[in-house]
Parts: sequence; structure tokens; C-alpha cells
Amino acid sequence: MQELEKIISQISSLVWGVPMLILLVGTGLYLTIKLKGMQFWALGHAFKLIFTKEKDAKGDITNFQALMTALAATVGIGNIVGVATAITFGGPGAVFWMWVTGLVGMATKYSEAILAVKYREKGINGYKGGPMYYLAKGANMPKLGLAFAAFTVLASFGIGNMTQSNAIATALTSQFDTPSWITGIVLLTITSFVILGGIKSIGKTTSILIPFMIAIYLTTAIIILATNADKISDAFGLIFYHAFNPIAAGGGFAGAAVAAAIRYGIARGVFSNESGLGSAPIAAAAAKTSDPVKQALVSMTQTFIDTLVVCTMTALIILMAPIWTTGASAGDLTLKSFEYFLGGYGSFVVILATILFGYSTILGWSYYGEKAFEYIFGEKSISIYRVIFVSFVLVGAMLELKLVWNFSDLANGLMAIPNLIGLLLLSKIVTEETNRYFKAK
Repeated sequence: MQELEKIISQISSLVWGVPMLILLVGTGLYLTIKLKGMQFWALGHAFKLIFTKEKDAKGDITNFQALMTALAATVGIGNIVGVATAITFGGPGAVFWMWVTGLVGMATKYSEAILAVKYREKGINGYKGGPMYYLAKGANMPKLGLAFAAFTVLASFGIGNMTQSNAIATALTSQFDTPSWITGIVLLTITSFVILGGIKSIGKTTSILIPFMIAIYLTTAIIILATNADKISDAFGLIFYHAFNPIAAGGGFAGAAVAAAIRYGIARGVFSNESGLGSAPIAAAAAKTSDPVKQALVSMTQTFIDTLVVCTMTALIILMAPIWTTGASAGDLTLKSFEYFLGGYGSFVVILATILFGYSTILGWSYYGEKAFEYIFGEKSISIYRVIFVSFVLVGAMLELKLVWNFSDLANGLMAIPNLIGLLLLSKIVTEETNRYFKAK
């Protein structure tokens, strides 16, 4: 197992090297320029569209349910453990680079969704779309579309499955001494009940679960920030200063170079909001919409909510508490920081959020992996994928955390490469659709 972990870690480090980070941020920046900063001036309109019902719209789920399904897959462990990991290994400056991935990633997420809806197809199980379809039909690169689908299936077992069940099992074991195998079996059971109903069942479940869990987490975070407002400016100061200056070792903190801040900030930012990976447009393709741009604008808000709201609040609380300098593990850092300010209630909220965030991510990613599996093996293969997927929920709960995270990083990187190629090749289509929509308005 240690040898496997070493091999996966080495490959993951290679995939997530400087070229990948430049490609991810560069693509988002390129699309931001092409779209004339649309994610900034159209954000208000985008939020209005979330709750707008369209007449004569085609699709399987509402705009709101599509957004909640995508948020279910992204607002997860990355917002709790991912932010803590970025700060632990990259220092406070990593948060700045997470923001960068969020700001330019909004343009990336928007572009992905436009193409997903434009090139989607109607199947016996409902609408289906995503990078595999726009790579094959739009960019005329079917082999690259097939590669993306294969990488998505792999990623669904990592970022969307084992990482989440592992984090849930770890939290319950550390707090209540719950055996990991029991957590795994419970998660396997309740996941099976939901995903057997397909996207409509997942959409209904996440549209209830996601607003509830985000409201609890953010309300608690706001209470901490409001009652410790004098510490907020210092936290922001640490973020901005160490984004461009190394932080020295001190106390239990090992120190971090600027390169580490950039690497971990971007990697954890992408893990959190998934902009550029090509996952969220799979859900966007199922949305009831009369225009690709409308659903794309709704999808764009997902990155804003995830990285610029939820991740920022988590990061500020971690940096306001003195725990991050004591050498606390990334897995416990967020919990101990909330606990520092609110005692037992703070730790309870983080544990609850870990469970709900992790479970909702499993649901969202089960759909992504299912559609990718269907693309490769046909519509009759879905039941096979669902059995395999729920089995890995149990496996992930009992694996070592480091192995699971390295596998997730590797699978994410492999997904991003073909998707980003497709976005760059089809950027002209994105700008044409955008100009058409806003000129009509």
C-alpha cells in the first residue's frame, strides 16, 4: 500500500506541476478577457435567473436543482479540509490563490455550461451532456471526449466518493469512536436509496439538503466573524502579504514558500470549486432551460458561492484562531478553529457540515460518474456503475487519507486536461452565444 501511495503521489505531483497550474488559471484568464469580465458585471443577473422559471424550457430538472446538484458536488470536504490543507502546506497566502482560481474560474464554469447545454442530447434516461459531448460534437475530437469520460469515472471514485466517505468516517471516529466500517455501511445504504432514482431524485434531495447545510455553516461562521471583527483585518493582512512573501516556520508551523502557496492554493481551489474540471456542466446539461447562456449564468454562481463565500469564511476563521500555528493536522484544523471560538457547538457544526457536505458531494458526483460511464458503455450500463460506485463508498471510509487525496488530485488533473483543450478550441462559440444573448436583452 505504501508503494502504491508513493507512485500515485509522484504522478500526481507531475500532473499538478507548473504547466497544469498555468493552463488552469491561464484558460480562466483568457476566457475572462474574451468575455470582457462578464462574470463581474453579469453576476447580479445570474443570481436572479436561479429562481426564474422559464416557459417552453427543455430539460429534466429546474435551474435551481441543477445548481444545487452542482453545489452538492463542490461544496464539500474541499471547503473544510481542503482550505485547511491549503493553509497547512501553503501558508495564509494560499487563500489568495484560491480566490484567483475562483474569480477566473467563474468564466471557466460559465463557458463549460454554455457548451454543455448547446451540445447536449436527449437519451432514454433523460438529457445528457458535458465535455465528452462538446469535445466530440463541437471540437470534432471524439477520442479526447472518450478520454475525458474515462477520467471522470476515475475521478468520481476519488474526489466524489472515497475522499468524502473517508473524511466523514475520520470525523466520526475521532469524535465518537465510531468504527469506519460502520460509517461506510451506513453511507453505502443511504446513498443507494437516492441514486437509484437518477438525476430527478438527486436534484430533489440536494435542493433540500444544500440550502439547509450551507445556511447552518455560514450562519455559524458569520457569528464567529461578527463577534471577533477586530481580528478580521489581521487575517486578511496575512493572506495578502504571504501571497507574495514566504512565511517562516514558527511554533508548530513548518513554514511555506511562495511557490507552495501558489501550488496548494490553486490545487485546493480547483478541488473546491471544480472550475475547469468539466464536472459541473454534466449537471447543467440536464437543466430545464430555453437558452444555453441562461443556465451558464446560473452555473457561474456556483463558483462564487463555493470559493469566494464559503471557502473565504472558513479561511478567515482558521487564521483568526491561533491553532494553525501549533502544528495541528489539516484534518482537525477547521474543527479546532471553530471550537476555539464557540466551544462544543463550534465543533458540532463542523462535524455536521463534514457529514452533510461529504454526503451531498457523493450524490452529485454519482451523477457525473454515471453519465461518463454511460457515454463509454451505453445507456444499459448505468445499473452496473451504481453498484460499483456505492461499493467504493465503503472502501473509501476505511482507506488512509493521504492515499485517497493523492488519488483524487491525480484524477482531477487528468480530467482537466482534455476539458481545458476543448474550452480553448470552442471559445469562439462561447463568445458568440454570449454576445447573442446580451444583445437581445
